[in-house]
Amino acid sequence: MPTTATSIRDEIRRANDLFEASFERGDAAGIAGLYTSTGVLLPTGMDTIEGAGGIQTFWQSAMAMGIKQVKLRTRDIEELDDTAIELGTYTLFAAGGQQVDQGKYLVVWKEEAGQWKLHQDIWNSSVPAPAQ
Repeated sequence: MPTTATSIRDEIRRANDLFEASFERGDAAGIAGLYTSTGVLLPTGMDTIEGAGGIQTFWQSAMAMGIKQVKLRTRDIEELDDTAIELGTYTLFAAGGQQVDQGKYLVVWKEEAGQWKLHQDIWNSSVPAPAQ
């Protein structure tokens, strides 16, 4: 039975809710588990990060740098069979709810073993670089 657009949106929202909750708990392994087995991160200013171990290490490092909370807001989802493309915005917070970054992201989602998972994840800040 094919997944409907509404249920794909619901699954992506559920996964994003789990991402946010896992981040607040400091559970980088839980976040890594939301990615496909061949998941890829494409962070600004860094090389590509591949696989569960690299993804877990990346998010653990972000937490160690003082990021305590992330909020994700979906703007649009385009559905393509067993793939979906999500366009959204993010906000990062430090301790005490202090906003430290905001920006936009694009995630390619894949259905893997009956679950929608992040497959390719790219984002960049909307905060201007400091003047030189």
